[in-house]
Amino acid sequence: MKNYLITIVIPTYNCQGTIKEALNSILSQSFKNVEILIIDGASTDNTLKILQEYKTQEENLIVHSAKDEGIYDAMNKGIKLAKGEWLYFMGSDDTLYETTILEKVAKLIEDLTYNVIYGNVKIIGNTGWAKDGAIYDGKFDTSKILKTNISHQAIFYKSRFIKEKIVFFNLNYSVCSDWDFNLRCWSKTDFYYSDIIIANFFSGGLSTNGSDKLFEKDFIANILKYFKIGLFHNLINTPDFRKYSRVKLLQKKYYPIKLKVYNLLGRIKK
Repeated sequence: MKNYLITIVIPTYNCQGTIKEALNSILSQSFKNVEILIIDGASTDNTLKILQEYKTQEENLIVHSAKDEGIYDAMNKGIKLAKGEWLYFMGSDDTLYETTILEKVAKLIEDLTYNVIYGNVKIIGNTGWAKDGAIYDGKFDTSKILKTNISHQAIFYKSRFIKEKIVFFNLNYSVCSDWDFNLRCWSKTDFYYSDIIIANFFSGGLSTNGSDKLFEKDFIANILKYFKIGLFHNLINTPDFRKYSRVKLLQKKYYPIKLKVYNLLGRIKK
């Protein structure tokens, strides 16, 4: 069995119009120690035919095709099957930014001891959270990742860390499971940021216009669990927290006396 440094997992489903560009952006890389793992959801167009053509020429391209429960189920299958020391999840309509990007990431991997390394993506087309041409989204801290997600096209995860500490994407979250995944990672390890553009992120996918009601419903409870904090912790007990009004309601419901004391002490300090 060949040892790969990086496994690139690409979920596909009826993407005959975009998959060639995605694959070409990987195959043109100066760094070659890469496994390309295609997890196809039983495409009915020419996607599988195109993949087979590439497969006959590229021994590091592996294709698995079967019905699945969507993109996050496909990504979970990729985690199980990946042979690389590092994991990277790429959309079937995305492309790596330049031909030396994997070489740059490989150098970071060699020099660093982090479990997660991330950079930026260039937005192609308008999304609900970034404009066409924007570079998304710089360095994150805990406060920032509680407000918005790091694009998975910008992140490389150490496989061992994921398989031992995180395991899988939560299939209950239809749109924001990658954000939930990153929050769990962030709560367990330090991330390393490099100011480089990893990929071109093409708008139009799940995260562009979709909403995830269950993710939003669970958000506060998940933050309390992942970060092992309480409702009065500074991370969430601040107007900057995206669900601050809900936090205040929960404080009033479950800790009314503590809330009164907290508010009294706040007035005394002023």
